[in-house]
Amino acid sequence: MTTSDILLRDLDAQGILRLTLNDVARRNALSEAMLAKLNEAFESAGSDPAVRVIVLAANGPAFCAGHDLKEMTAGRAGEDGGKAYFAHVMSLCAGVMQGIVNCPKPAIAEVTGVATAAGCQLVASCDLAIAADTAQFSTPGVHIGLFCSTPMVALSRNVADKHAMEMLLTGDMISAARAAAIGLVNRTVTPDALQGTTMEIARKIAAKSSMTLATGKRAYYAQRDMTLADAYDYASGVMVDNMLAQDAREGIGAFIEKRAPEWQDA
Repeated sequence: MTTSDILLRDLDAQGILRLTLNDVARRNALSEAMLAKLNEAFESAGSDPAVRVIVLAANGPAFCAGHDLKEMTAGRAGEDGGKAYFAHVMSLCAGVMQGIVNCPKPAIAEVTGVATAAGCQLVASCDLAIAADTAQFSTPGVHIGLFCSTPMVALSRNVADKHAMEMLLTGDMISAARAAAIGLVNRTVTPDALQGTTMEIARKIAAKSSMTLATGKRAYYAQRDMTLADAYDYASGVMVDNMLAQDAREGIGAFIEKRAPEWQDA
């Protein structure tokens, strides 16, 4: 398999881009090659007007097993014991996770199988996540003497502290139902219904103004860590600018006139 085959892309007529992790032999690990592919894919999708929604899926029994530990171990051969290499890989991974959040297009994780360590981080970094009821999740670094510190960043921004710390401190695998209960994923469905459910949600989102979605996604993550007063000041400014946009004018007019809006994405 060439590196071009490890991440598959399919863009449909409705603007839904399916990115499919396809390094099945390595359980879709976040190797350097996979991180590079994901980074490029989200950067490209973010600036492509044909893309309205991104679905991140995976082939094989694992959604993503996290970092490629064999590749990481090989990095220890450097004169510094691997320090520079490890810093490079962590920077690549952090860039991908932030790229998903910063991408103006909504991202939905479609989770089959297991998502562990940085794979769990990948799920948590997406805006939405739909999981097969057979999927499982964990941050198991403590089992091998390596606390899942970078997965912790995304995990702690999705679930309450006690739930995040339980996953991080025990390394236990949790079920899809438990992941839904604590807010790591939105919902669970049968494996047969997974793709259909995910695409149904993607189509609903793709039918909205992409300008509005980009405005909302950017504002959501920007206000999250502000004080209450600062968040309201910021969000009020966003609303004012949004009201002046063409699609808000069109959408409100269409609502009043009881017709379907015709989005200009502006």
